[in-house]
Amino acid sequence: MQSTLTAGFRGFIAAAVATWGAARAGDVADIRPLVAAARQAGLRVLESRHLALVTDRPDRAGDGVADLPRIFDEAFARWCDHYGIAAAAQRDWRGLGCLVVNPEAFRSAGLIDATVPAFRNGCSAGNRFWLADQPNPAYRRHLLLHEGVHAFTTTVRRLAAPEWYTEGIAEYLATHRLAADAAGVPRFEQTPIPARTSDVEQLGRIESLRAAAAAGRTEPLSRVFTAPVGNHELAAYAASWAAVAFLSGHPAHAPHFTAAERGPLDERFTERLTSRPGWDAARVARDHAAFIAELDYGYDFERTVIDWSPGKPLTAARQIAVAADRGWQNTGFTATAGPHCRFAATGRIEVGRLEAADGTTTVLESEADGITLRWYRGRPVGRLLVAQWIDDATGFRVLATGAEGEFTAAVPGPLFVKINESPGGLADNRGRLEVELQPR
Repeated sequence: MQSTLTAGFRGFIAAAVATWGAARAGDVADIRPLVAAARQAGLRVLESRHLALVTDRPDRAGDGVADLPRIFDEAFARWCDHYGIAAAAQRDWRGLGCLVVNPEAFRSAGLIDATVPAFRNGCSAGNRFWLADQPNPAYRRHLLLHEGVHAFTTTVRRLAAPEWYTEGIAEYLATHRLAADAAGVPRFEQTPIPARTSDVEQLGRIESLRAAAAAGRTEPLSRVFTAPVGNHELAAYAASWAAVAFLSGHPAHAPHFTAAERGPLDERFTERLTSRPGWDAARVARDHAAFIAELDYGYDFERTVIDWSPGKPLTAARQIAVAADRGWQNTGFTATAGPHCRFAATGRIEVGRLEAADGTTTVLESEADGITLRWYRGRPVGRLLVAQWIDDATGFRVLATGAEGEFTAAVPGPLFVKINESPGGLADNRGRLEVELQPR
């Protein structure tokens, strides 16, 4: 293809590339010369207000590529909202994305030059980005939006932040599902914590983090904050995404994070965040560790906030209530390591709904032993769990389960209880169990 270019076209490409050069440090370049060069080279160009998408991928019915510029615009509005920016103030922002099947076609057109690094998935510079085509439409959209976030933050917010935030915010703002509107048109819907695996095909971040937690290889937040540049493995992206999702979603820490994001996004971002008045490093670290330990699809921050207060010594029989729609709950009592403690639970709770094919709904009820119709992490849903938090890679150590029994405290510290349920399945639970704790 390169040998057939005319001298005039070569000069046109050179001018287009020169126009682009000034924007690599973060300015918004005029992409019109590059779009014209793409068209002259016979590449396919799809446009919307905020994106010109150039591709050598053949037009295939049903592959979703034609929808990408519109979806990009819908996501762009959400990115503005995240940073408290009026979308109208960015109405003229435009990016150039290259969806690449054969890199040589883009080199010949001047859309990939010597300054563009080799990329396995994607890369960006200024308001221009590139991504390798993917066989999975959902993953293709995610990569497009991930690189789009880089282009947006680099130019609009002048981002030069540490790696954990740079990659974490790109993953966070790109995570989405498509939801059909009243006319059946698939629309962008951000899902900071995906509700189900089918919404984020091929990402595997939650699975990666859960596998690391099960193997005792969870990265503490302090280590995530100092992640080196250039680690493109799944575990690194997962840890960065989780840090941003946690700080954006946890009610106790989101105000600090939002305030920091509205300031400069430079190399001192982490330092400014962690030095804010009221920032409790120990509490943040423990909340993050608990978030990673419990993380699953549909994670509900509001229902999983943990009270870490030490409580009173458990010296006599005490009655406590365990809400079915909450995560780990502090009993308000502290046990001493070693002595035995008995427990007994009564009551019935609702642990979800079962939809039949004929449209009827059955309420699932459970006592403290749980129901064997549904299982979660190796135990029946609805089963009472008694645990303590261990401040190392252990996290919550379950001491006892079920309607009654006895346990030995693992460490001096508060006792926690909950019913066994996914953190994404708490919202439709109802009721509470009554539990008696009796030291021996």
